[in-house]
Amino acid sequence: MQTITIEISEYALSQEQAQNIAQIIAAQDNADTTAISRYNRFTNACSPCCLKGPLGDKPGWEVYGENHGGRLKISFNNGDYIFIFS
Repeated sequence: MQTITIEISEYALSQEQAQNIAQIIAAQDNADTTAISRYNRFTNACSPCCLKGPLGDKPGWEVYGENHGGRLKISFNNGDYIFIFS
């Protein structure tokens, strides 16, 4: 899986803004891309939410994304928001 890390400083980035930016980037290689899984460090919320705990050495939501067609992982500000796209 390809990983892109984005740092945006001096601006309070919301999850919606981060996801919009990530969607634009992911669509460059796959116009039909969709977010398979996501994580918000501020609220400790993830999707799918039933996989909060670890599976091996990774969080369950991340393993889910990898195993369900995830091709691109985009992380904002050292993991504040993370998205995995198809």
